[in-house]
Amino acid sequence: MQDKIPDHVSLPELTLRGLVLGAVITVVFTAANVYLGLKVGLTFASSIPAAVISMAVLRFAKGANILENNIVQTVASSAGTLSSIIFVLPGLVMIGVWAGFPFWYAAGICAVGGILGVTYTVPLRRAMVVETDLPYPEGVAAAEILRVGSSSRGDSSIPHDKNEPGLPEVVAGTVLSGVFALVSTGFKIFADAVQTFFRIGPATSSIGTSLSLALVGAGWLVGITVGFAMLVGILIAWGVAVPYLTATVPAPSGVDYVAHANVMWRTQVRFLGAGLIAVAAVWTLIVLMKPMAKGVRSALDALAKQKSGHGDAIPRTERDMPFDRVMQLSLAMAVPLAILVYSFASGLPGFAGSPPLILIAACIVFAFVFGFIVAAACGYMAGLIGSSNSPISGIGIVATVLVAVPLAWLLGKDAGPIRDAGVALALFTVSVVVAVATISNDNLQDLKTGQLVGATPWKQQVALIVGVVVGAIVIPPILELLYNAYGFTGATPRPDMDPKQILGAPQATLISTLAKGIIAGSVDWTMIIIGVFVGAALIVVDEILKRTTNKRLQLPVLAVGLGIYLPAGTIAPIVIGAVLAWAIERAVKNSPNRERILRRGTLLASGLIVGESLWGVILAALIVGSGSQEPVALVGESFEHIAEWIGGVAFALSILWLYRRGTKA
Repeated sequence: MQDKIPDHVSLPELTLRGLVLGAVITVVFTAANVYLGLKVGLTFASSIPAAVISMAVLRFAKGANILENNIVQTVASSAGTLSSIIFVLPGLVMIGVWAGFPFWYAAGICAVGGILGVTYTVPLRRAMVVETDLPYPEGVAAAEILRVGSSSRGDSSIPHDKNEPGLPEVVAGTVLSGVFALVSTGFKIFADAVQTFFRIGPATSSIGTSLSLALVGAGWLVGITVGFAMLVGILIAWGVAVPYLTATVPAPSGVDYVAHANVMWRTQVRFLGAGLIAVAAVWTLIVLMKPMAKGVRSALDALAKQKSGHGDAIPRTERDMPFDRVMQLSLAMAVPLAILVYSFASGLPGFAGSPPLILIAACIVFAFVFGFIVAAACGYMAGLIGSSNSPISGIGIVATVLVAVPLAWLLGKDAGPIRDAGVALALFTVSVVVAVATISNDNLQDLKTGQLVGATPWKQQVALIVGVVVGAIVIPPILELLYNAYGFTGATPRPDMDPKQILGAPQATLISTLAKGIIAGSVDWTMIIIGVFVGAALIVVDEILKRTTNKRLQLPVLAVGLGIYLPAGTIAPIVIGAVLAWAIERAVKNSPNRERILRRGTLLASGLIVGESLWGVILAALIVGSGSQEPVALVGESFEHIAEWIGGVAFALSILWLYRRGTKA
C-alpha cells in the first residue's frame, strides 16, 4: 500500500514559491522539449526530473513538504508537456501561411487548448484515476520519488515504515539507467538500439529493441496485460503488415529492402495503427460513459454540499474544482477560441477577409466536442503506458482526418487559394485539439501522483492551469527563435540557413502533408479503413476474453494500436519490462515477504525512469547549448556495429541484474 498524507492533515500545498519554482523549471524544460521535438521528433517527460529538482531546492526552505513538491512537478510537467504542440503548429509555417509564429495566435492556441485539457479531465478524475486499475507508470514513479525523497530527509508528514525498501532501491535504478543512457546516447559507446532486418522470399521484416532502461521501467509498472497487447501490435505491424506490403509493393529504383520496409511502415502501417487507435478511442469513450456519468453526479453532489455549507464533509483528497466553475471556465474558452479562429481565417487569402461562418462554426464545435473525446482517450493512454510514450502525433493524425474531410466537402472542388485556406484552417483547428490532448494526457498522470501522496485535487488542477499559462507564454518565442536560427524542413528556405542544421519537425511535416492531401482529395484511405476494421475485430476478441475468463485475460485494444503506431524499438523494451515484472511475481509468489519484494521492484522501476529522464534533460541542455546533436560522443559512425554488440550485451546483463535484485528476499 502506498503511504500518503491522511485526509485530515492539512499542509502548505499551493504556495507562491512552489508556483514560481515550477514556472522557472518550466522555461528550461519547455525550451529543451521544443528543440528536441523539432530536431528528432521526440520529447521527454518532465514530471519526474521536476520532482527531483524541487526536492533538491525546497529541502533548504522552511516548511517544505511532499505536497508542495508535488505542486512544483505539476506546474513544470503541464507546461513541459504542452510543448507537444510542435507536432502540428510548425505546419502553418511549412505551408507558407505564417512567416514566423505570431505570439497571440500561438499563445492563444496553447492557452485555450491547454485550459480545456484541464477542465475536461476534472470530471474524469474519479472514473480514470480513483476507480480504475490503470497502472499510470509515470504517475506511480513520480509518487514513489516524492515519497522516498521526503522520507529520506526526515519529513515527518509522510508516514513511513522504516523496514520498507526505500531510497537505496530508487538510487540503484537511477544510477543504472542514468549511466547506461550516458554511455549510449551520450558517449555512443553503447548503441541506443539493436535492430536487424531479414527477408523471407520477397517479404521484409525486422526484429530489435531500443536499449532504454527507462522504457523497461515503464513496462515493469504497466504489467503483463498491457505488455502482451503491445506485443500483439508489434506482430501485426512487423509480422503481417510490413512483410505483406514489402512483398506486394515494389521498391523504387535504387532503394534497398531495409529502406523500403521503413518507408512502408512509416507511410502505410502507421496509418493502420492510427485507424485502430481511432476506433479504440471511441470504444474507450463508450466504456467510460457510465463511470464518467457517475463522476459528474459526484461532482454535482459535492457542489450541492458546498453550497449548503456542508463542504467540509467531503474528504480533502476528494475535492475537485467546483463543477459549476469547471463548466463556466470551459464555456468561457469558446469566446477566445472563436476570436482566434475568425481572426486567423479572415487573414487567409482564399477568404478575402470574410471567411464563411459555417466553416468557423464547424471548427469551433469540432475543437470543443472532439477535444472532450480526446481528453478521455489520452487520459486512458496515459494510464496504460505513461505520458511520454503516448502517441500524441497519432491523435493529431486522427484529428486531421476528422476535421479535413468535412472541410474538403464544404469547400467543394475549388482549387487554389480556397483550398490552401482550408488546409490552413484545418491545421489551426488541429493545433487546438492537440493542445487539449497533450494536457489531458499529462493531467490525469499528475492527478494519479497526487492521489498516491494524498494531495488536494483542486489545488493540483489550479497548478495545472498555471503551468498551461506559463507554457503558452514561453512556447511562441522559443519557436520563433529556433525557426529564425535553423529553419524547418519544407518551409521557404532562406540564404542564411545551414542545410545541415535545418530542423526536420517530422510530425508537423506528416500532419501538414496529410491535411493537404485530404483537402486535395489525393489521400489513400485504405490503411486507415483497415485499421478501423481490425480495431473493431479486436474489441470483440477483448470482450469475449473478459466474459469467458472472468477478466483474467484481456487484450486492451488501445495498447495494440500503440504497438502498431509507435516504433517497434520503442515498444519492445516496454514488453521486456512487463515480462520481467511478471517473471519476478512468479518467482516470489510463495515468499512470505512477497509484498515487500514487489515494492522493491516498483522502486527499482521508478529509479530506472528517473535516471534516464535526468540524463535526457542534461543532454537536451548540451544539444541546445552546443548546437551539436552529439555533443559528448567519444566515437564516430565507424564504431556503430561494435556499439550494437557491446550495448546489447550490457542491456541483457542489466535485465539479468534487475531480475536478481528484484527477486532478492
